[in-house]
Amino acid sequence: MSPLDRPNDSAYHRPVMLAECLEALAIQPGGRYADVTFGGGGHSARIVEQLADGHLYSFDQDEAAERQAQALARPQFTFIRANFRDLTSELAQRDALPLDGLLADLGVSSHQFDTAERGFSTRFDGPLDMRMNPDDAAAPTAADVLNTYDEAALHRIVGMYGEVTNARTLAATVVQARRQRSLHTIQELKQAIQPVTARGKENKYLAQVFQALRIEVNDELTALQEMLTQTAQVLRPGGRLVVMSYHSLEDRLVKNFLSQGKFFGQAEKDLYGRTSLPFEAITRKPIEASADEVAQNSRARSAKLRVGARTSIPA
Repeated sequence: MSPLDRPNDSAYHRPVMLAECLEALAIQPGGRYADVTFGGGGHSARIVEQLADGHLYSFDQDEAAERQAQALARPQFTFIRANFRDLTSELAQRDALPLDGLLADLGVSSHQFDTAERGFSTRFDGPLDMRMNPDDAAAPTAADVLNTYDEAALHRIVGMYGEVTNARTLAATVVQARRQRSLHTIQELKQAIQPVTARGKENKYLAQVFQALRIEVNDELTALQEMLTQTAQVLRPGGRLVVMSYHSLEDRLVKNFLSQGKFFGQAEKDLYGRTSLPFEAITRKPIEASADEVAQNSRARSAKLRVGARTSIPA
């Protein structure tokens, strides 16, 4: 039995809002689709099940995801080990355009959170890594950020990406701590910032700090904007864009892109006051997980699913 088939596999088999994602994609047996965040493969496995002569292209930059994808080997499936910011070029190389639907589940996979040496979770001690692609030696780690960024940059990161209320104090505390010794492990970071960690809300506070570091390390928000911009080029008219986010920074970008055709500001209008948007928002409000799903999978609690259909306006 493959890891994708184990019904109780908490590491790999808990795709959030699976039924809602599949319905939003409006899958056709002969259609061409992309899952740009393969992760543990839960969504991809169910998409492939609905394809006959269609095809699914799944992206992930993580070697663990690439190994997991081997369980899905079949003619209707192609795994692409790449960042989804390279969406257009990777699909063009495979003569895979245009798509009928694209899914992006922006959360960190359970497997990544549960692997201590990846450094994503506050539950374990391990190296301050947090790279989505740990094989990329040129990419900075969380330790690099903490030990080399100046105080102003740290303040900006934890305030903007983590929405930490005492961001200025936290940044100053990190700089003071690293003067004594460099920070290389999760436990060292937790000890260093313990004096400024919110009492009674330690888990939430640390989650915000780790979110900020992860976003910075992986350039997540810029990559998301680049990927979303390309969806207007890779999806055929009527094609579905299905995006699930887990924090307000991502959700705001997705919402603005679908409703305004841009990430900041209002939609541009022509001389007659008309707007030409690349997508029509199918969901005016985000779809959220049911209470039953949240009870079974706590990761679903913060998930927000938005869906758009590609218009006939040229990209």
